[in-house]
Amino acid sequence: MVAALVITAFAAFTAPYYMLNWLVGGSYNLYILFGAEIAIVLISNQALKKNNAILAGILYTIYSYLTGATLGIIFLAYTGASIAAVFLMTAGMFGVMAVYGLVTQRDLSSFSSILIMGLVGIIIASLVNMFILHSGAIEFIISIVGVLIFVGLTAYDTQKIKERVAIANEGNVLTLALAGAFELYLDFINLFLKLLRLFGKRK
Repeated sequence: MVAALVITAFAAFTAPYYMLNWLVGGSYNLYILFGAEIAIVLISNQALKKNNAILAGILYTIYSYLTGATLGIIFLAYTGASIAAVFLMTAGMFGVMAVYGLVTQRDLSSFSSILIMGLVGIIIASLVNMFILHSGAIEFIISIVGVLIFVGLTAYDTQKIKERVAIANEGNVLTLALAGAFELYLDFINLFLKLLRLFGKRK
């Protein structure tokens, strides 16, 4: 997960300018980028199910870079100091919840259905707001709910990774590690984006 974040950070500070030029070059380029990221996630999930760690690792690396390039474009709207502050805030919250998920004796799987439904809900609400409503107030509410959801998912996914250790062996340990890293990476990035919308200072 840390390696993926390093790749994302590298892309965020080296790719934004040519990515921005490409995105503004066509009205559908942004959708192509998002579509590519979704396709990578779907194909990566299939590779993990088939225990193909090499393909999953390559796709994971590509996804990390594309995410970083997208973040680089978003970062153009915020001050460097606020980005750094939000990153530290995200790291702190993520670390606390990951440790909680690792050490708690409570079964967090009972919350998984609520978290997944909440995640689907904010995705639908975000799309409706993006294309129809264009409401800043709704975006603010979505960001708050999103923080709560991804904080909960961080703890749940960490506990799930701990449980996978029991079924790990030489044949599947790398695949399980990649699956866990990808889940935590998505939790971290989405938590960071929600906090950036709430607390980031625009230029």
